[in-house]
Amino acid sequence: MVRLVLLFALATLVALALQTMLPYWLPLGPYVPDLVDLGMRHHSAIAALMAFVMGYAIDAFSGTQIGLNAFMVTLVFLLAYELSSQLLVTNVVVGMLAVFAGVIIKDLGSIVISSGFSGLTGDPALMRDLLGQATISALLAPLVFAALARSKQVLGLLATGRREDNTARKRWLT
Repeated sequence: MVRLVLLFALATLVALALQTMLPYWLPLGPYVPDLVDLGMRHHSAIAALMAFVMGYAIDAFSGTQIGLNAFMVTLVFLLAYELSSQLLVTNVVVGMLAVFAGVIIKDLGSIVISSGFSGLTGDPALMRDLLGQATISALLAPLVFAALARSKQVLGLLATGRREDNTARKRWLT
């Protein structure tokens, strides 16, 4: 369990560093992928705690209202967990759709909580930007899922054949 927590702590730090530095390196504007949400594919009680800590780390890095991202990331994790427990099939495509919906829910929820429903009507390009960020995050999901699964396998945290195993021969079945 300690290795799993360390793996997710390192992955969160890398994701946050990339997420905060990408706008300076590349002219992406509002389309910076939400990399932290992509790491939430592990299902356990410790994963819910890690989702909260990841959200709190986002709050610390971005300087937003303390606790807002912690609440929203935990909410998105719980929704994704509930979705995956109800589905009979969990694969990369379902994961991509969950990431897409999770980014939209997290961003819209953050806007509504911080500025009320009037924050949704102020900018006509808001939905375009949210959909763009969610699409980019969903398209990067298979790469992040595979990297985390490979890291877990290297650390001995993932047995071959489990649903998180994204090896080349089972890439679209997991």
